[in-house]
Amino acid sequence: MIEFKHVSKTYPNGVKGLKDVNLKFEQGEFVAIIGLSGAGKSTLIRTINRMIDITEGQLIVDDTDVMTLSGKALRRFRRKIGMIFQSFNLVTRATAQRNVLTSMVPDMGFWRVLLGIFNKDQKMASLEALDKVGILDKAYIRCDQLSGGQQQRVALARTLNQKPSIILADEPVAALDPVTAHQVMADFKRINKEMGITILINIHHVDLALGYADRVVGIRAGEIVYDGPANEVTQDVLDNIYNGSAVPQAGGN
Repeated sequence: MIEFKHVSKTYPNGVKGLKDVNLKFEQGEFVAIIGLSGAGKSTLIRTINRMIDITEGQLIVDDTDVMTLSGKALRRFRRKIGMIFQSFNLVTRATAQRNVLTSMVPDMGFWRVLLGIFNKDQKMASLEALDKVGILDKAYIRCDQLSGGQQQRVALARTLNQKPSIILADEPVAALDPVTAHQVMADFKRINKEMGITILINIHHVDLALGYADRVVGIRAGEIVYDGPANEVTQDVLDNIYNGSAVPQAGGN
């Protein structure tokens, strides 16, 4: 469970990224966060794993006050939260399997990490993760030889391999063509349903948010202006979130 209690974030330059946010996400939800660029979408999800620190309020994740964590406790906490980025963040000269195996590095000893030594169980787990996202046949192919969609699936497999209870995805399909974006969103949906992992996606394209997520959170200028079922989002709701600006659709930027 994730709970924001009167959470605000003010950046050093005075910009308010979040303003008195109150939200609760239950385990197993699939939530899309929508809004204009700069509205606070990335700030919202990045506070959950302390990539960004809040300046006011309280953020509780699985009964833990996130802001009380530091050092090893913070690193252990982050192991339970997968993070997926628009840019994939892969070692492109390494194979798909080797990239997935990197998720195990924090739990390994210094010399095994230095020498890149992974045991049989770890290698099997990495292949199972690739199989879950449908690219087991790409396990031994270098990532710079894969398509954008396949690279994002490798990133998702890497995240699954750390066995998270929460996945945060920051614009995971923004760099993909419309067909591939739908395929990757379908992967998220299937993993959410089959594995019960809480998935929060910051997404630019409204039609993908409404088509795949169960719940939508709309944010405007750091404030939550909509929170409800995806199938209840109306044009009036979208107009309020985007405040008269054009509503982004899949394929646009």
